[in-house]
Amino acid sequence: MDIATNDKSSWRRIGLASLICLFIIACCLTFALGARDYGMAYIFFDPARLPYAIATVAAFAAVSPLFIFARFSFGYFAGFYCYAMILGYLWLNCFSPFKYDHKLAGASAALSAVAFLFPALFITSPVKQFYPLSDRAMHRLLVSILLFSAAIAAISAFYNFRLISVDEIYAYREQLRFPTIINYATAVIMSVLLPYAFACFLARKNLWWAGAALLVSVSFYPITLTKVALFMPAWLVVLAVLARFSETRIATILSLLLPVLAGVILFVTFHEISRRYFNIVNLRMLIAPSSAMDFYNEYFARHDLTHFCQIWILKPIVPCSLDIPLSVEMANNYGLGNMNASFFATEGIASVGNWFAPVSALMAGFIIAIGNRSSAGLPANFVLISGAILPQILLNVPLTTTLVTHGMAVLFLLWYITPRSMFEQKPG
Repeated sequence: MDIATNDKSSWRRIGLASLICLFIIACCLTFALGARDYGMAYIFFDPARLPYAIATVAAFAAVSPLFIFARFSFGYFAGFYCYAMILGYLWLNCFSPFKYDHKLAGASAALSAVAFLFPALFITSPVKQFYPLSDRAMHRLLVSILLFSAAIAAISAFYNFRLISVDEIYAYREQLRFPTIINYATAVIMSVLLPYAFACFLARKNLWWAGAALLVSVSFYPITLTKVALFMPAWLVVLAVLARFSETRIATILSLLLPVLAGVILFVTFHEISRRYFNIVNLRMLIAPSSAMDFYNEYFARHDLTHFCQIWILKPIVPCSLDIPLSVEMANNYGLGNMNASFFATEGIASVGNWFAPVSALMAGFIIAIGNRSSAGLPANFVLISGAILPQILLNVPLTTTLVTHGMAVLFLLWYITPRSMFEQKPG
């Protein structure tokens, strides 16, 4: 029995290692191919510098065994997406046209990734549940989430409702004006509440209720004009299928590998036809978050650090050279739209600079570890599905925004009060 178990574990690790290697190749190909069409976004490729890029990526690949030996947790899910973003930045850094200390920035990014990953992957001990919900209370909570979400969608529809294609959303999205409370409610609903409700209904085998959660989520698309609202139902279903038929760590890697690899194959085979897919998947999931770090490094090589003054609660007490939101300031400088970015760029590069960015990343890892502890004891596939949206959010907005505006702190609380008995096999 022990020998069979060890053999199975060894094969699983070999499978994980193979998938990670394939993902690294697909990631590098994404950036190399992207340079053909996105030079205006400062995505470049120079064959003469390819050996340096390969050596850099190979060195950073030494971090990847952490994902082979760590158990699945929310930190594993978020950590792999962050690893992919840093990997992409290290590739871009070898070809960047910007003038800043690229060696320091590259070393800082790699150390920041390691500093983040250790607590995010390995602090997983459970916290004692003092108030788990009863089965009846849990059902009431889930129905309340659906009713609340539907009510917010109905109210928001009075402010905006347009059935338009994905290509047209940017022409209208800047015109949207919702009350602040509606903005916050919508962000939490889309990022946390509906994925959590869907995962719970799926675990309870309430498939009709799970379908209702997906319908409510897609109803936000003509209101918010966001790709998250449009594609979230498909994303949740895909993760549920991956988690159903593969081990959760493998499902995590496949959740990035499969869409990115498909984009690479389509780009090479049907360049013009596949451009929309490449824009939505490869550009948004990988290239944009990684390139944001390049922009932030260039900007803050010429400007004062923010010392976290971009965080609204600190702005009144911390001297700040910014009179407008950081994302708007970046848009004004580079002309590529409001450039939100991950905590590696905002709470790292922008706030404390490259020398201290690893310390900031370490603190972020400890915050993610709170999610690991609050979800300890829950099935891995449930954590994967209920947290499905947050890793992508983490790549594109600051950690403080993810915690509060997008409701990551709310999800940690929901995981904590979720009754573990809900997942026990009932006899007969």
